[in-house]
Amino acid sequence: MSEEARLRELLCMLARSMFDRGLTGGASGNVSLRLPDGGLLVTPTGTSLGRLDPGRLSRFDARGRHVDGDAPTKEMPLHAAFYETRGAKAGAIVHLHSSHSVALSMLPEVDPDNVLPPLTPYSIMRLGKVKLLPFFRPGDAAMGEAIRGLAGRRSAVLLANHGPVVAAKDLEAAVYAMEELEETARLALLLRGMNPRLLNEGEIRSIVDHFDVEWD
Repeated sequence: MSEEARLRELLCMLARSMFDRGLTGGASGNVSLRLPDGGLLVTPTGTSLGRLDPGRLSRFDARGRHVDGDAPTKEMPLHAAFYETRGAKAGAIVHLHSSHSVALSMLPEVDPDNVLPPLTPYSIMRLGKVKLLPFFRPGDAAMGEAIRGLAGRRSAVLLANHGPVVAAKDLEAAVYAMEELEETARLALLLRGMNPRLLNEGEIRSIVDHFDVEWD
């Protein structure tokens, strides 16, 4: 099996895993990964993450041209901006409409510079600070411009009333980070109004320094 064939199978397997566990539903969500030749594999538009066909994934060449497979997700401007600004740190991108993360994005009290409260070390380790971006119409190229405005400083964002986007070094890391984002959002909602003990600044700094977390 070629490396590209392996990555096609991996993308479909992990996408189905996220769908089967209710992290995204219907035909929502999209996933992409960078290929060894610099091109991209991207989930097609209007396709359930639970029923992807490895042979029909959208294929882009290293110059960003769609060269094979079905038409790609309409969120390509979002993916392209992350690859452009994160460089070698972005080997894959996952964008879902996971319920707890979307719910958190609608609460007026969340910190737009870091929407996740410091509840556990794992969200800090896998995500750093998660920026809340304003609402954009799905597929709006302005989403890409908003990502470019971050100048590569964030690996994860939460689109208001829409859903989270995570970029990581490879697809498995992006999926794990997305799962951590959704789990932390769920904890934040469960603990809302209960005055939980948060990690303090010293504990956060210890995690950031020990695990070399991007934390501006």
